[in-house]
Amino acid sequence: MNSIPMSGPDLTSAERAAVMEVMETSQLSIGPKISAFENSFADYLGVGHAVGVNSGTSGLHLTMIAAGVRENALVITSPFSFIASANCILYERGIPIFVDVDPTTGNINPVLVAQAAHDLARGDDSAAYWLPPTVRNQKSVIINPESLVSSLRSLLPIHAFGQPADLDPLLETARAHNLSLVEDACEALGAEYKGRKAGTFGDASVFAFYPNKQMTTGEGGMVVTNRSDWNALFRSLRNQGRDIFDAWLNHTRLGYNYRLDELSAALGLAQMQRLDELLAKRERVAGWYNERLRDEELIEIPFIAPTTTRMSWFVYVVRIKPPASRDMVVHTLAAEGIPSRPYFTPIHLQPFYRDRFGYQRGDFPVTEYLGDVSLALPFSGIMTETQVDRVCERLRTIVNEAV
Repeated sequence: MNSIPMSGPDLTSAERAAVMEVMETSQLSIGPKISAFENSFADYLGVGHAVGVNSGTSGLHLTMIAAGVRENALVITSPFSFIASANCILYERGIPIFVDVDPTTGNINPVLVAQAAHDLARGDDSAAYWLPPTVRNQKSVIINPESLVSSLRSLLPIHAFGQPADLDPLLETARAHNLSLVEDACEALGAEYKGRKAGTFGDASVFAFYPNKQMTTGEGGMVVTNRSDWNALFRSLRNQGRDIFDAWLNHTRLGYNYRLDELSAALGLAQMQRLDELLAKRERVAGWYNERLRDEELIEIPFIAPTTTRMSWFVYVVRIKPPASRDMVVHTLAAEGIPSRPYFTPIHLQPFYRDRFGYQRGDFPVTEYLGDVSLALPFSGIMTETQVDRVCERLRTIVNEAV
């Protein structure tokens, strides 16, 4: 029996023609396609500026620089995410301050964020609770009260699986403590929070266009902002630190080669013209899954929060409830040509974070529970109903027979 792909891009002759059009020119970088793509993206979101970069990870790194993250700076974020959202803080030698997540959505818990920001801003004994174990236990300047107050810089919520975090209370916390807020919207293009598009709330937001995303440029990302100062900084940083008025070999600041090339931008521009269609096709596939799995006792389908007025389906993640075993399901499905993935492995339990910060199991119990039971099923806008039928039939059988 033919295997089912885990994911796949939705490409047509329009995308291929757009890329070939660039191939027939001599301008493969820093040309008209990137400008057109950025303008199209900014118009879609209704924001002032969009800056194309070569990956979502690169974009997150640039936002941490703009937020003033430096050595020992503190950024409150989620341990239930793809690892890039925390790594971008470490690139600038900052310290991720993890708080646990909401058990229904998997998004960062705004009540815990408010408490962490309050305690860290006070800089008293309660602040140490939120620090990573190795930081908490060392005799470092970071644990002095005055240093803690000045080190708290930003909030970095993640819109996990295409569902917006609960942004209103997060914005309230950011304002109360004079913190920037950066949305990791890499999984959430097209999502809406209380009728407004995700990615339009913070000082900046980052989107990603890997082939499994709602739209793709192959590799690539976009940083958006309404702040003119951050826009200018992003454009300089992605282009080796050049400013607009600099000559080609003059560099105002330390920069990076994070540019998005013309071929990728042309692909992205063509995909933007189909974005409503792409989102609708993914929503249709998610609907097929929901219909077939909603009544299963040991399979929990995705929960959509009341504040989410539009879910943007990046992945379709169910929870395999005990006594069924998520890992057993993964192995059994794989043997039948059906791929699936644990989603996510908690960041604080990744080997690097254990070694560097001393985290261990039990530190963030909700995140760890979700890491144990969450399962991403094959998903894309080009999946057929027959393929969904096969996945669901085998999933139901495997789960029920194993108990």
